Amino acid sequence: MFRTPLVIATALAVAFGLGILSSIYALRATVGFGAIALGPWTAFPAAQTIDADPYAKAHRARDGKLLLGAAEGLTFTAAKDSENRSLVENCRYEIQGITPPARLWTLHAADRNGNPLPGTLPGLPTGINAWSVLRSADSSFSIRIAASATPGNWLAVPEGKAPFLLVMTLLDTPTAGSSGVIDLTMPGITRLDCADA
Repeated sequence: MFRTPLVIATALAVAFGLGILSSIYALRATVGFGAIALGPWTAFPAAQTIDADPYAKAHRARDGKLLLGAAEGLTFTAAKDSENRSLVENCRYEIQGITPPARLWTLHAADRNGNPLPGTLPGLPTGINAWSVLRSADSSFSIRIAASATPGNWLAVPEGKAPFLLVMTLLDTPTAGSSGVIDLTMPGITRLDCADA
C-alpha cells in the first residue's frame, strides 16, 4: 500500500538531488563564457550586461555582488603568474608594467571566493590604487606582493600556503565597453621566490 508512494518519493528525491548537485557543479566549474585573457589576467566584459550568458547571470544572482556597468569599468582577476603557476601566500611576487587607460585602478588580493584577504597584521597595505602607487619616469610601476615588508610599492598578503587571487579593477576606462580590450596589455606577474624553496 505504501510501497508505490515510497518509490515515487525516493525517485523524486534522487532526481531533485542530482539536479541540484549538477547545477552547483556547473556554476563552480565556470564563471561564464566570453572571457578575455591578457597574460595571466582574465576579465568577463559581458558579465554585467544584459547580454550575459545564463552562467554569468546565475553567478551574479548567487553571489549577490554588484557588478560594474559596461561603461563604468572592468574587473580583471589573476589566479596564476605569467608562467602559469598558481599564486600562493608563501611566495613573493612582483607585478610590473602599465595598465590600460583608466581614470582610476585598484588592486587587492582575494581568496578563491573573491573575498579580500586581510593583511598579516592590522594596518598593513592590503590594497593599492593608481593614486598611491609609485611610478617610474615612463609611468610603469612595480608592486611587490609578500607577507613581509618590502621597499617601494608593497601589497601585504597573509603568511600561509593558501592560494589567492589578484583583483585589478579599472574604473572609468574607455576600453570597458569596446572590443578593443583584446589589444591591450596588462602588467606581468613574476614569482620571485618562495618561503619553502
